[in-house]
Amino acid sequence: MARKALKLASWTSMALAASGIYFYSNKYLDPNDFGAVRVGRAVATTAVISYDYLTSLKSVPYGSEEYLQLRSKVHLRSARRLCELCCANRGTFIKVGQHLGALDYLLPEEYTSTLKVLHSQAPQSSMQEIRQVIREDLGKEVLVLAVKQLFPEFEFMWLVDEAKKNLPLELDFLNEGRNAEKVSQMLRHFDFLKVPRIHWDLSTERVLLMEFVDGGQVNDRDYMERNKIDVNEISRHLGKMYSEMIFVNGFVHCDPHPGNVLVRKHPGTGKAEIVLLDHGLYQMLTEEFRLNYCHLWQSLIWTDMKRVKEYSQRLGAGDLYPLFACMLTARSWDSVNRGISQAPVTATEDLEIRNNAANYLPQISHLLNHVPRQMLLILKTNDLLRGIEAALGTRASASSFLNMSRCCIRALAEHKKKNTCSFFRRTQISFSEAFNLWQINLHELILRVKGLKLADRVLALICWLFPAPL
Repeated sequence: MARKALKLASWTSMALAASGIYFYSNKYLDPNDFGAVRVGRAVATTAVISYDYLTSLKSVPYGSEEYLQLRSKVHLRSARRLCELCCANRGTFIKVGQHLGALDYLLPEEYTSTLKVLHSQAPQSSMQEIRQVIREDLGKEVLVLAVKQLFPEFEFMWLVDEAKKNLPLELDFLNEGRNAEKVSQMLRHFDFLKVPRIHWDLSTERVLLMEFVDGGQVNDRDYMERNKIDVNEISRHLGKMYSEMIFVNGFVHCDPHPGNVLVRKHPGTGKAEIVLLDHGLYQMLTEEFRLNYCHLWQSLIWTDMKRVKEYSQRLGAGDLYPLFACMLTARSWDSVNRGISQAPVTATEDLEIRNNAANYLPQISHLLNHVPRQMLLILKTNDLLRGIEAALGTRASASSFLNMSRCCIRALAEHKKKNTCSFFRRTQISFSEAFNLWQINLHELILRVKGLKLADRVLALICWLFPAPL
């Protein structure tokens, strides 16, 4: 341990030296935004949170009523400290906080409810502060290497690499404007989608002027009920929109936290609309990745476990393919084996997922370090979408999986047709595509009929138990 401490001290000294040189050379830099200060805040907050958990729960019997009440209080205190850290450090810390605030299905309610404030009330940063965040990359890399020396089972370098690649793209407002117009054109056949118009004559790399569109956050059930917006319809529309982006087009909006996805009633037609904001971060999927991902989801939906293993391993999961499948679906391995479209998530399964997430952190870290870089933003997007579904109470419905399957069938058929010159072969592929889509439509119809029959039976039972007075 002493040797590890010495290594940590060496790496930390290098980080401080590198940051110190930059700080000394920049007379305009606010000391509060110095990289070592941000890192120091993060380390101090982590230490305080860890100490709080260790000492507060130490003398209370595990699982008792007192333990659960006390743990809830510690959760809340820790969440508030984490939120304060994100607001103080800003930049990428805000992004992480926004992501955590959307993971209703995974994290304790005390954390998600506290961090949700970052979706719509995040502190603003000046351009000078934003530039400083980018310049801190050197210090972050050294810090990550230091952590890896102490905890070799955790692998963090992918996090640094992705942050370095994506942050400059998010800060280029002309790029954001182009992305907004591209996705608007790409999904123009969805009349429920609204992407604000860009005013190019008043926009630059540092200023983006867009059409103002009002609405409520996509996870705000109260807003939808007040405005008579169907929660299930919004959830279906969101699933269709992202399935089209991921499986058919391979151009994916990768920051769908609730502050970036609004809902409203169209002022003219009165129909429900989804308003998509913040187009700075998109992932362009390669054709090979997109097709493998299509095959994987098809296998998951139809419970073809042999192909689940095959396509998970093609996407870099190796022997951790069961964990990979659970991360993609946000379901337990038992549910994946039974069929993710067969039954909704239960409270017991939710608890199992939450309890196991912490136990598998080293394996999750290893997996994230070995999957294609494209997968990282897709996993983040999946997490945020699952969080929205959990907040709306529409998670893992059969119709959402069927919509995904439709997009996969279309994408795979289009790829096959594009790679053949034979008219007969193209016709054969088109017929096969139409037949598969017809099968899905029939399956969906059967599910609806079963649902109606069940509703009728429940109503008949209630009428029999409680007959109307004569």
